[in-house]
Amino acid sequence: MITLYGIPNCDTVKKARAWLSEHAVPYQFHDFKKQGVPPAQLDVWLQAVGWETLVNRKGTMWRKLDAAAQTAVVDAASARALVLTQASIIKRPVVEWMDGAVSVGFKPEAFARRCG
Repeated sequence: MITLYGIPNCDTVKKARAWLSEHAVPYQFHDFKKQGVPPAQLDVWLQAVGWETLVNRKGTMWRKLDAAAQTAVVDAASARALVLTQASIIKRPVVEWMDGAVSVGFKPEAFARRCG
C-alpha cells in the first residue's frame, strides 16, 4: 500500500491525493497534524532523499523560524531534530511507494510513472 504523508489543508497534498483518487490508486494518508512524524520513518526519508530535499527551506514555516534556528540546520541530525518539533517544515507530500522508494513533492508525471 502506498502511504502519503502530509497535512490535509496543504494545496500540494490535496493535489496529490486528488490525483491518486482520480486514477483509482489505493493509498493510506498519514496526517502529520494528528499523527505526528514517525521517527523511524523520518530516518528512512532522510536516508532516501536527504535532509536538503526533505526540509522545505522555501516555505512559510521556514521563514517564520528565527535566523539562529535556520542556521542551526546543517546536517541530517539537526534537520531531524527540527522536523520532529516542527512537522510543517517538511516538504510535502512525502510518499512511500509500494516498492519502498520515497519521494517528496507532487508532480503528476512522476506519479504517473510510478503508478503506470
